[in-house]
Amino acid sequence: MAAVVATYRPDLLELARAEVGADPFNGLTAGAGSVQPALFCASLACWEQAGRPRGGMIAGHSLGELAALVAGGALGAEAGLRLAVVRGRLMEEAAAASPGGMMAVLGEGAVAVAEVAGRHELTVANDNAPGQVVLSGPAAGLTEARRELRSAGLKTIRLPVAGAFHSPAMASAAARFREALDAVAFRQPELPVYSSVTAAPFADPRAGLAAALTEPVRWRGTVAAMQAAGASEFVEVGPGDVLTGLVRRTLEGVEARSLAGPEAVHA
Repeated sequence: MAAVVATYRPDLLELARAEVGADPFNGLTAGAGSVQPALFCASLACWEQAGRPRGGMIAGHSLGELAALVAGGALGAEAGLRLAVVRGRLMEEAAAASPGGMMAVLGEGAVAVAEVAGRHELTVANDNAPGQVVLSGPAAGLTEARRELRSAGLKTIRLPVAGAFHSPAMASAAARFREALDAVAFRQPELPVYSSVTAAPFADPRAGLAAALTEPVRWRGTVAAMQAAGASEFVEVGPGDVLTGLVRRTLEGVEARSLAGPEAVHA
C-alpha cells in the first residue's frame, strides 16, 4: 500500500506524515491513529492507479465512506485525510477509555447471532454478508459469546483491534468527530454516494459520518440497495478484494471484481 501511495498520491503521503507526526505506514500495528489515515491514502491511491473509474453510484465500508465521498466529488482529498486522522485518533482515545474488542462470526445455523450478542452486552457492529457478521463490545462479553456461538457450530475470530468500534463505546468519539465535521466544507456529490449506516445515499454527510462511529455497518443492506437502484456491476478500487467477496456472497445476478486484488494481476 505504501508503494502505491508514494507513486500515485505522494501529496497525501506527505500530508499524512505531517498530520500524524510520523509515516502512518510504519505504524500499522500501533492502532487506529495510524491505520485509518494509511487506509484512506491507500484507497485514493488505488483509485488513482485504476484511472479514477466512474460508475453510476459509489459506497465505502466504514472508514471507506470518506474515500467514497472524495471519489464522488463531495469532499476534497486533503480535507478527507485530515478527517481520517482525527477519526482514527478519537476512536483510539475512546477505546483506551472504554476497552473492548471485536469478533467476526462466520457461518449460518439455527442460533440467532443478534440474540446471543444482546445477552452478552454486545453490538452487531458489521452485517457484512450472509453468514458473516462482526460483534463489538467488552472483552468479557466477547469471550462468553464466543463459547456459546462455537457450541452452536459457528466459527469465531477475534479481530486484531483494541476497541469496540461501531458500538456505543465510541459515543465520545462520535460527538467530537461531529465537531471536526462541522468545520469541513462538503459539496453536492456528482453521483449518489451510499452511506453504509443507512443503506441509502447520504442525505447529510456530517450526520452520517458521525453516526457511523457508533452505528453498525450495514454492508449487506447497502449493496442490496444499490442493486435495487440499478447496479449490476460492482468494482472494488481500494487495496485488496475483501468487499468483492462480500458482494458475491450477498447478491445474485451481478458481476463483482477488484482492481487491486489477485484477479487484477491476470486481467
